[in-house]
Amino acid sequence: MMYPDLQGRVALITGGSGGIGRETAKVLAEQGMRVAVNGRDPIAIESAVRAIQGAPVGVAVEGAAIGTTAGTAAIGVAADTTDFTAIEAMRAETERRLGPVDVLAIFAGGGTGRPRPIDEMDEEDWHATLHANLTSAFLVIKSFLPGMRRRGRGSIITMSSLAARTPTPASVAYTAAKAGVIAMTRQLAHELGPAGIRVNAVSPSTIMTDRLAERMPAEAMERMLAGHPLGRLGTPLDVANVTAFLASDTSSWLTGLTIDVAGGRWMS
Repeated sequence: MMYPDLQGRVALITGGSGGIGRETAKVLAEQGMRVAVNGRDPIAIESAVRAIQGAPVGVAVEGAAIGTTAGTAAIGVAADTTDFTAIEAMRAETERRLGPVDVLAIFAGGGTGRPRPIDEMDEEDWHATLHANLTSAFLVIKSFLPGMRRRGRGSIITMSSLAARTPTPASVAYTAAKAGVIAMTRQLAHELGPAGIRVNAVSPSTIMTDRLAERMPAEAMERMLAGHPLGRLGTPLDVANVTAFLASDTSSWLTGLTIDVAGGRWMS
């Protein structure tokens, strides 16, 4: 599915150097968007940018880490999204090199959500997980929102999780953080709608990233498959395609939604 209105617009994807974020950056670039890929690891960022550009890692591209493919541009912007000063610098660099951001996909997060009883979780783990998944989304939106307000347009897509919808083996901190993302998304959609800014969330079930494929035992895979009516686990592309829809004007009358990219694991 192509969305012609996205051609030439600017998107920034936090957590864009790997997994779902990387695939989302690629899909948005294929739509003709100018894409800024955020992450912390410079090597992973370069790899993601080069994949979008179609150039091998380590091959110089004219423009110093910015290249064009079919009318699109991709740049890497390293920043810690829990640090507002770093976010502000990332925004300034993106605007200088690509222009004002029209689409903000906030996919950076922290913590694996691995099972851990609450009485075995210390305060440091609790605060770190909420900071990485919820506070970071707040900080990124806070930085980019004034420009969207001035232009009277923008699409913000946040990242929740099935863990926010129903009990899972994930930790209580991760569950609370991702539930907070849904609540924040709804509140911001209500607050920002009159300014022409839409805010929606994607909420994936288990997504088969390269890391998960390497670590998941066959028996665990079978149990997970049995819990999904569509008979397969999700892929990063499944989430990326939904994100492109939410970014485009095709979804112009949708805001405040959480779309469960869950293969039927959650139905609401």
